[in-house]
Amino acid sequence: MKLKVAIVGRPNVGKSTLFNRLVGRKVAIVHDKPGVTRDRREAEAGLQNLRFDVVDTAGYEYSTEDNLEKRMWEQTKRAISEADVSLFLFDARAGIQPYDEHFADLLRQSGKPVILLANKCEGKLQEDSIFEAYKFGLGTPIPFSAEHGQGLADLYDALKPFADKKNENLQKQETPVAPSEEETDDYKKRPIQLAIVGRPNVGKSTLVNALLNDERMLTGPEAGVTRDAISTEWSYQGRKINLVDTAGLRRASRVDDSLEKMSAASTKHAAFMAQVVVLVLDADAVLDKQDLTIARQVLDEGRALVIAVNKWDIAKRSEALQKLNDKLQTSLAQAEGVPTVTISALKKENLDKLMRAVFKVYDRWNVRIPTAPLNQWFADMIDKYPPPLGKNKRRIKLRYITQAKTRPPSFYIFSSNPEGLPDAYLRYLVNQLRESFDLRGIPLRITVRKTENPYADKKDKKK
Repeated sequence: MKLKVAIVGRPNVGKSTLFNRLVGRKVAIVHDKPGVTRDRREAEAGLQNLRFDVVDTAGYEYSTEDNLEKRMWEQTKRAISEADVSLFLFDARAGIQPYDEHFADLLRQSGKPVILLANKCEGKLQEDSIFEAYKFGLGTPIPFSAEHGQGLADLYDALKPFADKKNENLQKQETPVAPSEEETDDYKKRPIQLAIVGRPNVGKSTLVNALLNDERMLTGPEAGVTRDAISTEWSYQGRKINLVDTAGLRRASRVDDSLEKMSAASTKHAAFMAQVVVLVLDADAVLDKQDLTIARQVLDEGRALVIAVNKWDIAKRSEALQKLNDKLQTSLAQAEGVPTVTISALKKENLDKLMRAVFKVYDRWNVRIPTAPLNQWFADMIDKYPPPLGKNKRRIKLRYITQAKTRPPSFYIFSSNPEGLPDAYLRYLVNQLRESFDLRGIPLRITVRKTENPYADKKDKKK
C-alpha cells in the first residue's frame, strides 16, 4: 500500500481544490457554498516523483446530536486515523477561526503526523495569520495556494520523508504473489467499473456500505446526502471492482440549484464512464419516469445495466413485481432481459445474487463471437426470414456479418443496399442475436455497411 494522506480543515478553506491539484484533474466538486464535501473521497495522487493516496474530507465541526453533521465528523475522524499523515489547511486570508482550533485539537489527539498548510497565500498580507498558526503546536506553517499551485515544492519536501519511510516498511514486508488461476481471460484481470445510480433516497449509499461491509458512505433519512460521485476500490470473490456511489438524480426541470447541477453532472459522468451500472429503485415506486430516463441513458451510452429493487423487506411484493415487469416490457424494450434483483440494502439481503448478476452482464458485455458460428447463424436467420425488397423493388442481399468490437458487442453487416434495409428487419436480427448467443440485458450495436464492388477497379482501368 502507498502512503495515505488525509486533507483536513474547516469548511471552505480549499481542501477539495488541493485534492484536485494533487490528483491532477477535477475530481471533487468545488463550490463557494460551505460543506459541499460530505463523504470521504480517495484517489491516487502524485507530486513530482512521489505517488500516494490522498483523501478529501468533510469540514464540519463536532455535533453531539444524531444528525448529518455528526456522521460527517465521524467520517473525518476515521480518515485521520487511517492516514499516515494529515495535511491541515487553514485560510490565511480569513485568519485563524475557532473551527480551526477545533480541528487542531483533533489532530493533536490523534497522535498522527501533521503538515500545516496556510492556504490562500497569494500575497504577503497573510503573514500575521501564518505567525498566529504557531499556537496550534503542529510545526511550521507552509505558505501555500492550492488554486495557483504555489508551495508545492515545500509540500513535496515535507511529504518525502514519510513516503520514504513507508516504502522502506513495504519492502521489508513484500512477499512474491503467485498468479491466480481465475486470471485466465484478459478482461477479468482489469477492475470492473461499477456505478450505483438512482433517484434521491432510494438507498444507494446504504447499498454501497452493505457491499463493502463498512460504513464507508454517509447515510441517513435526509434526501440528497451524497453530493459527489465517490469511488472505492473493492474486491469481491477475487474480482477487483471500483465501486462508485453517486448523488441522486432528479428530473432536470426540478433542478435549479447550481450545486445540484454539478452533482448531477458528476453522477452522469460516473455512470457513462462505468462498465456496469446498477440502477437502484424503491420497491414502492418502481420505474417512474425519472428511472426510465436514467435506464435509457445508460443503455444509449453502451453500458451494461442491472436493476436492483431495494427496500424489498417492506414492499408490497406482488404489486411491485407486476408493475416492474409491465413497465420493462412497454417502456424499456431495448433492455429486454436486463437482470432484475430484489434486495434489502439495510438488511443485506440478496447482495450475493446482485453481484452474480453484475458479473454475468459484465461477461456478456465483453463477449466475442467467433466468425464461423456467427455467419452460420446469420445464414440461418436469412433463410428463415429473408430481407424484404428495397426501394427499387430488388431484393436486398446481406452478404456476411462480423463482430467489430466488444464493450458493448458491436457488429457490421455487409450488404449490396444498406440504405434500403428497414429498421424492423434490424430489430429482428438484434432480437435473434440476443436469443441465440445469450446476450440478453446488454446493449447491442449493428451497423449495415455497403459491400465493395470487386469489379470497380477493372472498369476504371478499361476506361
